[in-house]
Amino acid sequence: MSVLILASASATRARLLRAAGLDIDIDPPRLDEEGAKMSLRAEGLKPRDQADALAELKALSISRRRSGLVLGADQMLALGDETFDKPRTRAEAQVQLHALRGRTHILMTAAVIARDGAPIWRHVETPKLRMRKCSDEFLEGYLDRLGEGALASVGAYQLEGLGAQLFDAVEGDYFSVLGLPLLPLLAFLREHGAVRT
Repeated sequence: MSVLILASASATRARLLRAAGLDIDIDPPRLDEEGAKMSLRAEGLKPRDQADALAELKALSISRRRSGLVLGADQMLALGDETFDKPRTRAEAQVQLHALRGRTHILMTAAVIARDGAPIWRHVETPKLRMRKCSDEFLEGYLDRLGEGALASVGAYQLEGLGAQLFDAVEGDYFSVLGLPLLPLLAFLREHGAVRT
């Protein structure tokens, strides 16, 4: 039996959990995520709380029909008062990168574990990332090299790969930038006997 059910289609999150030695089962929720985001924003929730609410929604949607520990996660990128979602096209990725360059943004990374249809643990990390002032030419080349990968994450970058070249500084938890507050999650799982101490 799996230690954890991951309520996400994120290959990066699955890779992080498996690399840490966890036996996981992947069960992505079928949610209207865009509708949920619009509703949360209409309620006036801050980006941190939006990420937390979306992570909980994902975890609960699977936990209501499956037994065991279910992990939901979400990220929100905030640049001042503006929030960013995953880009849907290269043009959107380009707009995001142009907006972020030379500036510092915050990446809210939330994780929630649910069991039997109720949340039992939650954690939010807020790393700060400063993107360097790269040229238009560099950004075009970056998007050419990354291809569809630019559409896989909020902000159009993956810090663990080519995206590292975009940044001057990162302040905060590296795993949370990738999409999961892994160390607090592992601590919770150890406390609850789900992984060896």
